[in-house]
Amino acid sequence: MSKPVKSQWDFGELFPTEQTRRVLSVSELTAQVKRLLEQHIGQVWVSGEITNLRVQSSGHVYFTLKDADAQLACVLFRSAAVAQRELLQDGQKVVLQGDVTVYEARGQYQLIVRAVELQGVGALQIAFEKLKLKLAAEGLFAPERKRPLPRYPQRIGLVTSPTGAAIRDVLHVVQRRNPALEIVLAPCRVQGEGAGDEIAAAIRLLNECRMQNAECRIDLILVTRGGGSLEDLWAFNEEVVARAIFESAIPVVSAVGHEIDFTISDFVADVRAATPSAAAEIITEGVFASREFVAEAPALMQQRLRRRLEREMENSQQLLQRLARAHPRQRLNEWLQRLDDLQGGLLRCAKQASRERRTAWRNLAERVGRLRPAQVVAQRREVLIQHARRLFERGQHHLGDKRGVLAQLENQLRLLGPEQVLARGYSITTDAATGKVLRDAGDVKAGQRLKTRLKKGELFSRAEP
Repeated sequence: MSKPVKSQWDFGELFPTEQTRRVLSVSELTAQVKRLLEQHIGQVWVSGEITNLRVQSSGHVYFTLKDADAQLACVLFRSAAVAQRELLQDGQKVVLQGDVTVYEARGQYQLIVRAVELQGVGALQIAFEKLKLKLAAEGLFAPERKRPLPRYPQRIGLVTSPTGAAIRDVLHVVQRRNPALEIVLAPCRVQGEGAGDEIAAAIRLLNECRMQNAECRIDLILVTRGGGSLEDLWAFNEEVVARAIFESAIPVVSAVGHEIDFTISDFVADVRAATPSAAAEIITEGVFASREFVAEAPALMQQRLRRRLEREMENSQQLLQRLARAHPRQRLNEWLQRLDDLQGGLLRCAKQASRERRTAWRNLAERVGRLRPAQVVAQRREVLIQHARRLFERGQHHLGDKRGVLAQLENQLRLLGPEQVLARGYSITTDAATGKVLRDAGDVKAGQRLKTRLKKGELFSRAEP
């Protein structure tokens, strides 16, 4: 604004002095912004979704908190006493408490986190997550410790409220799928203060019943209740229930709430079912599935028996055919046929020989007729007598030699024969049933009937062990 005119000759400043300005450095400006943020905004609560989570080796956690329109850099220092530090992960919606400040090195405003809460849940959800992490670290959720359920349970223990909807659902499914299944009810409260202790006590009671009474054989335990809010289902999130399920010597099925509900007991149990009805179906699945097999068993057995009978009949036919081919009568018939062939051949040969002989005699008679038969006969008779004499002498001499050799062999055979051995006091033991000569005592079995031959007579005996 120009200076007011005091007189007609006062025209103001014709040449005003140069306007002064203050120039700040980046550090000074950033420091002023930091002071303004810390003084006028300070500590706030802010909600959003975690992204770009980084955990440094120093233990500090850096991440970005975002919503649909903006982002906020956040840092959680290692020294900050934040109990829910382990709950931070990408995609997690949280409510953070912290101090708004500026990181001067980058000129970026950020939130120094002092407290963490999961967005939309309260203390119960935080307690749930903390207990879940604690029990998981102790191995209560380990898959290798979970036991398979018996396929055909005969008696189960039911831990639930006797007046709730869960017991009606379970009984309805069991009655429909396996009416023979026995149910031992361990009644307890499933909601409210002290319900967790009652559930744990019911589980331990069923285990004690099994150990102390041989007749009270419980094959598995079903812990169940209907749906509800987190507060309604909280009894199944208590550590005492988780410990009781973990220590149970009987396999445990947990069916708490609806399909979307998960409790600590679901993680500890050997099997988790989405609903009480689903749990009953799982328990009765073996018997229910076997009903179809049993219904089809007679037809299947008849079919297999028919196939087996057909195979045996085919084998019998083959055996009969083989027996017919190997029967002695068949062999005898073949031999008789062969004999007939040989007899026919022999007759043909005899007839041929007879014709040849007749021809030869005829030729000989003609030749004899042309010669002097009397002189030839006399000469041949003399030669024949000489040959007969020499033949007789040689035969007598050869017979004498053979008789001597035979006598020697007879003496040798007599000396080596069993009669001489028996005469010297030895005996021959054989199997009384088969006549097999026994040469080794190890071949004789206890109770075997034996026959012992002596020089005179035979003895029968039985081997003793």
